[in-house]
This record gives sequence, C-alpha cells and structure tokens, in this order.
Amino acid sequence: MERLELDDLKRILRECAGEEEGVDLDGDVLDLNWFELGYDSLAVLQTTGHIEREYDVLLDEEALDDADTPRRYLAMVNEVLSARAAV
Repeated sequence: MERLELDDLKRILRECAGEEEGVDLDGDVLDLNWFELGYDSLAVLQTTGHIEREYDVLLDEEALDDADTPRRYLAMVNEVLSARAAV
C-alpha cells in the first residue's frame, strides 16, 4: 500500500515552499501548525498540488482546513491513499 510518510512530506514542502530560517523540519514537527513551521496557506496548497500529481490522488479541499499540522495532513492524505487501494 502506498503511503505518504513524514520524510516524503518534508521533502515536498522543501521543494514547493522552501524552509524558513530557524525552523528545523528534521525536529519534532508532527504537531506544530503550519504557521509555526513558517508555511502559509499558499505553501500548503502548492504542496497539496504536488502530492496530488505525484501520488495521483484528488484531495478534499475542505479536509485541508482541518489538516493544520503535519500529523493531521499525513492522516488525511493516507486515508485517501488507503481508500484508493481498497478499491
């Protein structure tokens, strides 16, 4: 089963939006919100578009509002990926 792992998410975030000076994405970031990590809604949208293309999925824009941390974002993406695999 295909999954989006934290390392994949960090790689894509760096590719799409860079990394804010003073923020260590390799630290304990799972429960920090996007703002604390230096990312705004545009950065998250760019990341989402990249993931949709790379993983060939369509993510629910309304669900993105609740995915305000990497942990919640990964859960949302992996839920879609696992539902697709079950078909």
